[in-house]
Amino acid sequence: MTKKIFCVRYLWVLLAMPLAAATSGIYINNNAGTTISVIDPATNKVVQTIKGIEVPEAVHASPDGSRLYITTGSEDVLDVLDRKTGSIIKKIPISGHANDLAVTKDGKLALVCIAETPGALDIIDTASLTKIKSIPTKSRLHDIEVTADSKYAVAGSPEGKFAAFFNLQTQQLESTMDFDQGVMPLAIQSGPNGAGQRLFLNLNKTNGFVVVDFAKRQVVATIKNPDEPGGFPAGGAPSHGIAISPDGKTLWVNSRPGNAVFVYSLPDLKLQGSVKLPVVNVQGKNIGASPNWITFSPDSKTVYIANRWLRSITAIDVKTMKQVAVIPVGEAPDRIATLVFP
Repeated sequence: MTKKIFCVRYLWVLLAMPLAAATSGIYINNNAGTTISVIDPATNKVVQTIKGIEVPEAVHASPDGSRLYITTGSEDVLDVLDRKTGSIIKKIPISGHANDLAVTKDGKLALVCIAETPGALDIIDTASLTKIKSIPTKSRLHDIEVTADSKYAVAGSPEGKFAAFFNLQTQQLESTMDFDQGVMPLAIQSGPNGAGQRLFLNLNKTNGFVVVDFAKRQVVATIKNPDEPGGFPAGGAPSHGIAISPDGKTLWVNSRPGNAVFVYSLPDLKLQGSVKLPVVNVQGKNIGASPNWITFSPDSKTVYIANRWLRSITAIDVKTMKQVAVIPVGEAPDRIATLVFP
């Protein structure tokens, strides 16, 4: 695939309110387009659009909110932007095409999944804005999460069918867990001290998730979403998107065949119910949302689901499990993240 290089100094387009006034934002990568949409969780409206980014993959912020880190499908770089002005601070060269990224809680490291054979995890020092290490893996990486204590990161590989455990203190690949299916989105449940307790993984042929003991690196359970509701095409992995509410009380899991999101209580993983996602009728046929990733408002009151096929985001009240808004965004909304600004 030919990569197009965008030399853009300013990427922000302000739609409704100054970004500096926001305390948090829901950022949606419109993966089949050139924009990132920003939703204000207080109003559930798009208040800003970042333009001029071809195939945006992921976006995260520095802990102080001054910078945005963005990976794209158009360049083998990590873009670093000034959040208030939108100016590009630096384009950091990375090892290949990037997918997901994460930033450690202390903000010292940005971790970039390289989704190009043979695969790697690139480690960026955010003080010098340079790549300080590239840890090779046996196949390309897709999604990544970091433990609350910032000591470990876990990344999944759809093609390699493994989860890779990275020790961020030694900056080494500590171990891998192999599966009989590709590893898709994941979520880490951390304990009171911030250490990883359990890992929840979507697999690309399972409508549900597996539960891994983090310390033992062993599968302890496989949870399948109910068959009902059902009847929609999976359009890829049947379950794509899994996330823990910030208060740690619930786990939300997407189902493409069900065109729904299922809710499980934590820590016992008891099914609490489901919420149906939007459909559109095209020539007498109902088309589902093909839900992708999941995120929450910082107060855990609202959950947001990316509706890839419908160019929208569904906002759901966590307590009542009722839809409160369907928010139009850009083409093929993909990864979705909550960024909190001091």
